[in-house]
Amino acid sequence: MTADYRKYLDPEIVSRLKGMEMRARMVVEGFIAGLHKSPYHGFSVEFAEHRQYMPGDNIRDIDWKVYAKSDRFYIKQYEEETNLKAYLLLDCSASMAYRSGDRVSKLDYAGMLCGALSFMMLRQRDAVGLVTFDQKIRRYVPPRSKSGHLHVLLSEIAGQKPSETTDISSTLHEMADRIKRRGLVIVMSDLLDEAPRIISGLKHFRYNKHEVIVFHILDPRERDFAFPREAIFRDMETGEEMTTLPYQIKKDYARMVRTFSDEVASACRQSNIDYYPVDTAMPFDKALYAFLAKRERLY
Repeated sequence: MTADYRKYLDPEIVSRLKGMEMRARMVVEGFIAGLHKSPYHGFSVEFAEHRQYMPGDNIRDIDWKVYAKSDRFYIKQYEEETNLKAYLLLDCSASMAYRSGDRVSKLDYAGMLCGALSFMMLRQRDAVGLVTFDQKIRRYVPPRSKSGHLHVLLSEIAGQKPSETTDISSTLHEMADRIKRRGLVIVMSDLLDEAPRIISGLKHFRYNKHEVIVFHILDPRERDFAFPREAIFRDMETGEEMTTLPYQIKKDYARMVRTFSDEVASACRQSNIDYYPVDTAMPFDKALYAFLAKRERLY
């Protein structure tokens, strides 16, 4: 790894870059600098069949498991273009505007992560689409694989403003009904909704054979409630206010958040959904590594 690549992955530094394309590019290039192998391999290549090894073939494609059984060299052949369709579902509800201290908001963090993933997948010639939602679908940009589509996606992401209440479940069910061909669905959200409703929507995608990845994005203070003094807390979606002493409820609050997260994570595991908790202080490379871990089986 290069010595200073992480400076490109600090959320606060990335947020000060001007232009969504520059942000996406810097995140991706900084991330690549920390890898020993290409992060692009694995998005769109799928195993097709074996064939006997021929001189000049890349030895990295040899299936060593087959060799161990047959004492013969066989190459794993992949489909060069599988036309994978990926759908990025970006939560733009009012709660996503929250940020503590000088950190970026959850929406900015999720947007930059969406931008970086779009940049990477389009470089791999995968088709990428975007769905923005709050209590309903705001905008649906169908998947495309042409390089010019990146500008469309990044412009749409950069223009999002958080508003309205959350209804994740309705969006998930609507998109599960709309997407006919099996693809990759990536959800970016704080998941501030009822756990059973969220789980029901995610399972709808799995019932239709989609691969599903969930980035559960929270601000660190939303996990630990480590506020120093008496304060008035206002619900960003309903406007409801409550005055409390944080230290009195901190432990109970943190336990409830863990219980909620554990419930969603457990349901995801049972349905073969990849669930990744992320907070807005986390460097982007960790979030991206989490995403790519699922893809490693295609190497």
